[in-house]
Amino acid sequence: MTTALITGATAGIGAAFARRLAADGRNLVLVARDTKRLQEQATELHDRHGIEAEVLTADLSRDAGIAAVERRLDDRRHPVDLLVNNAGFGNKGRFLEVSMADELTMLKVHCEAVLRLTAAAAGPMRERGRGGVVNVASVAAFVPRGTYGASKSWVVQFTQGVARDMAGSGVRLMALCPGFVRTEFHQRAGMGTDNIPGWMWLDADKLVEAALADLARGKTVSIPDPRYKALMGAVKLAPRGLLGGITSKTGRKYGPR
Repeated sequence: MTTALITGATAGIGAAFARRLAADGRNLVLVARDTKRLQEQATELHDRHGIEAEVLTADLSRDAGIAAVERRLDDRRHPVDLLVNNAGFGNKGRFLEVSMADELTMLKVHCEAVLRLTAAAAGPMRERGRGGVVNVASVAAFVPRGTYGASKSWVVQFTQGVARDMAGSGVRLMALCPGFVRTEFHQRAGMGTDNIPGWMWLDADKLVEAALADLARGKTVSIPDPRYKALMGAVKLAPRGLLGGITSKTGRKYGPR
């Protein structure tokens, strides 16, 4: 049985990855900050699917938390075959309304943690000649929308670059770029969602199914829904100056308030 490590595993997209991978017979390393929720999740997945679910409590906004996950990924005796870098969060407010400490914490989790954990996983995977890394980004990566969008754009560019560097090694890397997904993301940030149209919401389990299919196909970027594929296709054709104004207005209309 192979093993997958998932950060931000207790809710939303991370929990959907855990459910799907456990159903597929993979052992899991579940990473999040809440030990109690991790233990409950591990017990449920073990009882339901008969897999081994290891709990690793770690705060990826801190060096000690990132280092703890790095050590687990570097454990050659218990190798990790799939890394899902899913941990992330949003900040409520426009630029200068959010504290600099919170902005830097976002970059720590979205960028530094992804960089360090991808490196920690990719080395042992390359030695074995197989493995995969899914870095969860967002369709916000493709539009100018402040620190969140910029950090997710970094995730996409980083993942594509590393995928090219590791071509032929047997290690696959993919940036996953969902749109709005019904998770705890907005609630934790104190963001309302009543103004977001129903058609824009994605189901986390269906999203994960599409993402894993794209990873198996060797894609380096996955936008796992036809609606968002069409939207991002239109984004590519729009002039950057016009796009900035449109996304700012759209963000205020449909995004968290």
